[in-house]
Amino acid sequence: MRLTVAGQLVDPIARTISPAAVSVEHGRIAAIEPYPQAPQRFIMPGFIDAHVHVESSMLVPSEFARLAVRFGTVATVSDPHEIANVLGADGVRYMIENGRTVPFKFNFGAPSCVPATAFETAGAAIDSKGVRALLEMPEIRYLSEMMNWPGVLFGDAEVGAKIAAARELGKPVDGHAPGLKGEQAATYAAAGISTDHECFTYEEAAGKARLGMKILIREGSAARNFEALWPLLNERPELCMLCSDDKHPDDLVAGHIDRLVARAVAKGVPLWNVLTASCVNPVRHYGLPVGLLRPGDPADFIEVSDLKDFRVLRTWIDGRCVADGGLTLFDTKPAAIVNAFRCGPKKPGDFRVEAKPGKIRAIVAIDGEIITKEEHLAPKVDGGAAVADPSRDLLKISVVNRYADAPPAVAFVKGFGLRSGALASTVAHDSHNIVAVGADDASLCRAVNALVEARGGVAFADANGVRVLPLPIAGLMSPDSGEMVAAKYQEIDRATKAAGVTLRAPFMTMSFLALLVIPQLKLSDKGLFDGAAFKFVEGWV
Repeated sequence: MRLTVAGQLVDPIARTISPAAVSVEHGRIAAIEPYPQAPQRFIMPGFIDAHVHVESSMLVPSEFARLAVRFGTVATVSDPHEIANVLGADGVRYMIENGRTVPFKFNFGAPSCVPATAFETAGAAIDSKGVRALLEMPEIRYLSEMMNWPGVLFGDAEVGAKIAAARELGKPVDGHAPGLKGEQAATYAAAGISTDHECFTYEEAAGKARLGMKILIREGSAARNFEALWPLLNERPELCMLCSDDKHPDDLVAGHIDRLVARAVAKGVPLWNVLTASCVNPVRHYGLPVGLLRPGDPADFIEVSDLKDFRVLRTWIDGRCVADGGLTLFDTKPAAIVNAFRCGPKKPGDFRVEAKPGKIRAIVAIDGEIITKEEHLAPKVDGGAAVADPSRDLLKISVVNRYADAPPAVAFVKGFGLRSGALASTVAHDSHNIVAVGADDASLCRAVNALVEARGGVAFADANGVRVLPLPIAGLMSPDSGEMVAAKYQEIDRATKAAGVTLRAPFMTMSFLALLVIPQLKLSDKGLFDGAAFKFVEGWV
């Protein structure tokens, strides 16, 4: 069956706008012809999220797609290393199979760092042979972010084997090297690393761009780097892409890559530069099976009301209208429940920190960033124990091994503003143990035990009780609708803010406090870790 869609055709390759009729047949663009009477709506290629962990939306891929298509997203470049750290290669296959149930173009990578480091407990491991096996699958488009940059710089054999497998199979290698500059960045790029989404300053991004690396400008729920990096869209549009990386459900129900496109245009970035980054570059870099509005291409395109706000009217994927007027036109199937959760409940005494001479080493969380700082502070001591001191914004942080019964790791953190109660989550990059931040040991214990009972989720415990958003799929995702998950998450988020939390996305920020490959000071289930020196450090100085 042949159908025709008429409007003002926005061609980011030819850099022209002209009235046209787009004819679609068998899922592909059969013809594009001039059409002077075309309505004043704009037809353009669909948006692509160039780097995202779908799991961070707390939704399975099919439900993520159901929301994303409303905002003109037709495809993602998706790194499934969150679920891979819980369930290994089986988790990657779960994401692929679930994604296949909906008309959306997920493009998954082979996770390169499972586990992310040897300094934490994960639920699984994927060695270089396992990575090669994944890369040989046609559904796997690239080698996911190589977070082990020290392994690249110092010639680790396993790291080298993973990169070599991708290059031999003609698949790009994604990077992850926050703060890396100069000779180290040059060595990293020369190893075959082709992108980086972790740049948090313009100078860092410009330096990596000079090396030929693609710069993925990220604006997620916690890490927000758009304001620092958007000038690159003016200067090196051919090397830029847009991504969310980690996006919580409450953000996803409000918008996706379309919001970054509108913000860039509002900054005065030429339309063609913005569309090159948001539509064209991901297709070309990763070799995606996504159309760019040329005859013979898959019929993947969107209709927008204007070229300022980019309000999406309709979204088309493979010639099928999948969203119209903010409504998704396909249903999702119930998702299977898979998980790995083996730890038992804890006691308040498990979170006790014996007082010692000297100062405590505290993690300092930064709003809008996933990097941290370090401070050395005099502890508050009560009954021979160092305790949280909310009056100084000095809280306890704990990471609890969820794959076996083991004593919790406990340290101190600043930057949350929490006055009472405790937050806990099993979304804790990248091994996804339980991470919790609290104003007292009893609250910490209650929040952690709520997740032990739920076998994964997000929780907040205070004097009013314990609120829980269960995430029974790998402790990362819910089988429920995006709207339901977003509403429950917002309820818990509001409760944290009422208790004094000042961070915009406290659970997302907290989830990165366990990510050891991001500087400066982090906490794993095995102890405090200096991400710059790449070694464990003592909690007392």
